[in-house]
Amino acid sequence: MNKSVFVDTSAWFAGLVKNDQAHKKATTEQQKLVKGKARFFTSNLVVHETTMLLERKVNRREAINFLSTIITDPNVEIIHASPNIEHDAYMLYKKYNDQDYSMTDCVSFEIMKHFNIQRAFTFDEHFITRGFGVVPQINY
Repeated sequence: MNKSVFVDTSAWFAGLVKNDQAHKKATTEQQKLVKGKARFFTSNLVVHETTMLLERKVNRREAINFLSTIITDPNVEIIHASPNIEHDAYMLYKKYNDQDYSMTDCVSFEIMKHFNIQRAFTFDEHFITRGFGVVPQINY
């Protein structure tokens, strides 16, 4: 089984913020993934988005702690979108204007497609809409 998993902003945030409604699910799932020796991938855009969200919703200290941890974690690979991936993400964003995908979502989808990452650690149903597997299971 492919042990690669793309970690989205919603999972990073829920795992870090104790009063988030998905905190328990996020920490439980993260423990399972680590125990199963999953390899974590994310994007620089997700890192930026998570940092901004933590700063706005919690405080700057938590944002800095997240940033300091993620950039030194040997089990997390931060992928920077190439110009081709960004272009494909722009096209996806324009094509599906009936969806409320963010540009970060679209770049994430294109990175997953490009690197053959089949599942995402997320609480965002857009990953399911785009045909990716998600953990934990989302009920919407």
